[in-house]
Amino acid sequence: MTTEGQHYPDRLKRRVHHFRKFKEEGRRIVMVTAHDFPTGLAAELADVDAVLVGDSLGMVALGFDTTLSVTMEMMLHHTAAVRRAVKTAFLIADMPFLSYQVSVEQAVTNAGRLVQEAGAEAVKLEGCREVLPAIERILAAGIPVLGHIGLLPQSVNKLGGYKIRGRKEDDAELLMQEAKLLEQVGVFAIVLEAVIPSVAAEITRQVKIPTIGIGAGPMCDGQVLVMGDVVGLTAATSPKFAKRYANVLKEMTQAVQAYAHEVREGTFPGTEHTY
Repeated sequence: MTTEGQHYPDRLKRRVHHFRKFKEEGRRIVMVTAHDFPTGLAAELADVDAVLVGDSLGMVALGFDTTLSVTMEMMLHHTAAVRRAVKTAFLIADMPFLSYQVSVEQAVTNAGRLVQEAGAEAVKLEGCREVLPAIERILAAGIPVLGHIGLLPQSVNKLGGYKIRGRKEDDAELLMQEAKLLEQVGVFAIVLEAVIPSVAAEITRQVKIPTIGIGAGPMCDGQVLVMGDVVGLTAATSPKFAKRYANVLKEMTQAVQAYAHEVREGTFPGTEHTY
């Protein structure tokens, strides 16, 4: 599915090769998640570099407590909706829980579906050593892969909760090894989630591919945040590393309250709203 130049011929259509170029030039990479057409459109209009259809949509859009309930069918549905809005940003889809852990063959098939059926341009997998065979095969199929190390939401039960990574020397060294392994296998960038800033900075210095931080300090090559946290789309408290730039839920609530009041008072619809 080609989208180049359909709506924004004056903008750069981001491709996978641009991200290493951005790092070499010292240009910070802007990534944000989206989960439907409106949030994808907001990201596209803002001219971000990359849009991630994150499995965080399970909580932001579907009301689940964790990402573990998100299925492939959900990811296909939401990625396709975002694809219809995103034209120049690079579109990445999360591979949900159990879509790549069962077998390498299943991982390749599911990655292919996200590209072929939903229009993703790359996929993201959590972890390193345990998923390297799947990453290698997905790359061999011609699908770019975004790595993800540090805090791994899909492994929350195994890890015993959401824990900051890199505080101990052995854990910091493990993260460095994982980043280098992912670079060697061929991922185009790596998300560092909830990694202490000094470790994230050192990983960023030592690998040639971009690092995208989320709760990993300011020294990463780029940043990613969940759209709901950026615009205040949920009632939940945002994590410490996030910043709210608006309170969309409050604005929506006030608008609906005003509408409800006018309906009850009989002032809507007025003559200007009637054929």
